[in-house]
Amino acid sequence: MGAITMGVYPGLVGSASYDFAIKFAGAAAKKGHKVSMWFSGNATGSVKAHQKHLKDYSTGEKYLTELLAAGVEVCTCEACTVARGVQKTESIEKIQWNAMHWYLARIHSADRVLLIGGE
Repeated sequence: MGAITMGVYPGLVGSASYDFAIKFAGAAAKKGHKVSMWFSGNATGSVKAHQKHLKDYSTGEKYLTELLAAGVEVCTCEACTVARGVQKTESIEKIQWNAMHWYLARIHSADRVLLIGGE
């Protein structure tokens, strides 16, 4: 199987691109691909642990924890995340925090690169 790197750049509330990226990453990992995800912009808010899950407005914690358990590597842009008021101590366990060089390194070692979002 191959290595897939995904840049996730969703728009504001209720972005279908974020949901698609999560589902795609899970399916790719299940098929045996090595998946790396880079969260930037509004995706970074989903790395905060213990958010209140409402019936029609989910948080990322459940899905991200499942992806991490499946071996998906998830990294959030530290600057974007801190700018949204989330600190490392509030993050979901095993989410990596780094700068853009992390993403660029994964792009160069990947077989396929997907940029999802930006709408």
